[in-house]
Amino acid sequence: MADDAMTPWLVVGLGNPGGEYAGNRHNIGFMVVDLLAERMGGKFKAHKSARAQVVEGRLGPPGPGNRRVVLAKPMSFMNLSGGPVNALREFYKVPVERIVAVHDELDIDFATLRLKLGGGDNGHNGLKSMTKVMGADYHRVRCGIGRPPGRMQVADFVLKDFSSAERKELDWFVDRSADAVECLVLEGLERAQSAYNS
Repeated sequence: MADDAMTPWLVVGLGNPGGEYAGNRHNIGFMVVDLLAERMGGKFKAHKSARAQVVEGRLGPPGPGNRRVVLAKPMSFMNLSGGPVNALREFYKVPVERIVAVHDELDIDFATLRLKLGGGDNGHNGLKSMTKVMGADYHRVRCGIGRPPGRMQVADFVLKDFSSAERKELDWFVDRSADAVECLVLEGLERAQSAYNS
């Protein structure tokens, strides 16, 4: 168990770097890990051997129940996320099943969550890139953004900011998503699914 306690979890928020993307639907993964970093009292810094920003710390209450966690934001743009994530996995010696990808999900209504282990990429370029380099057996916290209205292209929709109506719920949704990540890391997938798969 000592080894288990020492092995970190790698929680990856998927998104695109740069201020012009910060409020996009595609960047909800960044928003969630930013909040987790705040809760852990850490600030993101450039990693020395991976194209990513990281925060290292612990999630959970003080004492034996908490977990060592590395929060990460790949700085490579969404469709190349796999390279930086794999470099961090190797650097921190994290088993694939201790990796959590937090990402936007088109096929789930806005402000709805689904957690799962493994599976397809559902056309999501960040997941596609991760799966290509390390297989699919990592956890996903899927943050629903819904489908584009009318004939809007998917690429345009995900690279737009949340609507004013959505922004009223966004802080709550990001907070709930961060809670779901904590529950997954501290209490396991089944417990997190029963609490957060709305």
